[in-house]
Amino acid sequence: MQENQSYSDKRNKLMKYLKVVILVIIDAILVNISVLVSMFIRFELSFNELLQYDHYIKNYTKMALLFSVGTIIVFYIMKLYRSLWEYAGAEEALCIIVASGIVNIALMGYILYDPTFLPRSIPVINTLVLSFFVLICRFGYRSLRIFSKRLHKNISAKAKRTMIVGGGAAGATVIREAKTSDKSTNNIVCVIDDDRLKLGSSIHGVKICGDRNDIPRLVEKMGIEEIIIAMPSAKAKDRHEIIEICQRTGCNLRTLPGIYQLVNGEVSIQKIRKVEVDDLLGRDSVKVDFHEISGYVKDKVVLVTGGGGSIGSELCRQISENSPKELIIFDIYENNAYSIQQELRYKHPELNLTVLIGSVRDEDRINAVFEKHKPQIVYHAAAHKHVPLMEDSPAETIKNNIFGTYNTANAAHKNGSETFILISTDKAVNPTNIMGASKRVCEMVVQYFASISDTKFAAVRFGNVLGSNGSVVPLFKKQIERGGPVTVTHPDIIRFFMTIPEAVSLVLQAGAYANNGEIFVLDMGDPVRIDDLARNMIRLSGFEPDVDIKIEYSGLRDGEKLYEELLLSGEGLGKTSNDLIFIGHPQKKDDALFIREMDELRQSFNAGPDEIRILMQRIVPEYHPELGGKK
Repeated sequence: MQENQSYSDKRNKLMKYLKVVILVIIDAILVNISVLVSMFIRFELSFNELLQYDHYIKNYTKMALLFSVGTIIVFYIMKLYRSLWEYAGAEEALCIIVASGIVNIALMGYILYDPTFLPRSIPVINTLVLSFFVLICRFGYRSLRIFSKRLHKNISAKAKRTMIVGGGAAGATVIREAKTSDKSTNNIVCVIDDDRLKLGSSIHGVKICGDRNDIPRLVEKMGIEEIIIAMPSAKAKDRHEIIEICQRTGCNLRTLPGIYQLVNGEVSIQKIRKVEVDDLLGRDSVKVDFHEISGYVKDKVVLVTGGGGSIGSELCRQISENSPKELIIFDIYENNAYSIQQELRYKHPELNLTVLIGSVRDEDRINAVFEKHKPQIVYHAAAHKHVPLMEDSPAETIKNNIFGTYNTANAAHKNGSETFILISTDKAVNPTNIMGASKRVCEMVVQYFASISDTKFAAVRFGNVLGSNGSVVPLFKKQIERGGPVTVTHPDIIRFFMTIPEAVSLVLQAGAYANNGEIFVLDMGDPVRIDDLARNMIRLSGFEPDVDIKIEYSGLRDGEKLYEELLLSGEGLGKTSNDLIFIGHPQKKDDALFIREMDELRQSFNAGPDEIRILMQRIVPEYHPELGGKK
């Protein structure tokens, strides 16, 4: 295998040098032809008159070799033998003109030294002629390559008739690469752009035929098979609307990466990807102040409970980027802990990483961890979160969620941690299930310790996380891969969504804002209908909903409600320096009453599910299990 690779490398180098040699020979010929043509032009295109001054030709012949070598050297210095002429553009053309000008300035200098050598107008004429000849040579090669590939694509059965949405720099890049890259199987036939002033114009020979409203008509008229969305800097709302229009056409749909890849020059045919579910959120990603986060986490001992889970592991990844003094991962599930441990050791060998196995339910274990490591910042992500499963095991929910939070918060308080951040959920607002009610009590735990401790306590409340363990997206993907059916609980059910990196960025910045028991809430945009999400995922997979893959409605699950909320009535919202992060002003409970209720909860572990729910309703008055799904 290595021998074949070595042979291939040597062969490629040889071909590269051979191309350079051929170009040098061609340029040497063009240099001398251009001088003769320039003299022919100087003498008014008359051979007879040129022959009367044949001494000029004789003079040049004596200097031809020196002039040719000098020109080749200038061309080499101007990097005309390093460019990939298959991708040549305006910059390469300018280099050719400048190089030709430099050569002829030298020629003019010699003529001024010896006025009998050549007419003084020759260098001026020759600058234009030599530039023209070299440009024709280089760009002629490029045109032949492009024509050959276009002809091949038009003949090839694999070439897909493709529409580009976006007539800007990204769209131009895609069109150019599609025409020149051996790896492209796209035959670009039209461009779409919402700027009506561009209508009728062309980009690299491809016409701009309409705006987003013309997409369905043009797809049918022009036999489009694939649509590439080349709008990396467009607002999320516009991308969402365009994706919805494109999905209805039934074409294969792909998109370019973000604007930063475009700026960094990373856009290429290979970077074009399928449209992901994240593209359907219909809002811009949350922007956070990473400098603020870095200053907050740097050189600190940071503990993440539940560090192997979806949110916890992403917290560990982002914290690792900000140079903590020590990162402690605490998780009950050893496989998850091992996985994130190996990932971080590979990506950040310099990281002082400690991975510990244990449960937040074990008060002695969590106290021992705090006493030994003295974490300054604590992110508490450990929790049971599956709503239907927790409905069947309410006592386990209380043990893990409520008392796991209490144990960890109490350890942070006793050991002088600087900050404690709870990962909460929108299901804590007017809960209809035991999981949501337990997370509301967790928020109360944070409020209680905020009132008695020097440690800064806060909670971060957000909706569903795309792609997390147990979310609908992985479930839908598996169901689609199996050929369906895709199960949706109710046609009208809606949820707020965000991506895992967004959620974690919010949590990290909340740590920097935390002061005294706040509940941070994200402006998550408009909620998403789960039915629409399922149908869009089916289309993105190349199928037609209810035709190729059926959608079945299974009914609301135990404790589930049609919609989630982010705020309790009366909480209100306060602003932060981040326009998409708000502070909910939580309703405070009497500390003595709360401690008595916690004692009652401890005594209820062996009680029946109904008794536990009644007790939870006393602690969380807004908890209404009767409004949830089937029991």
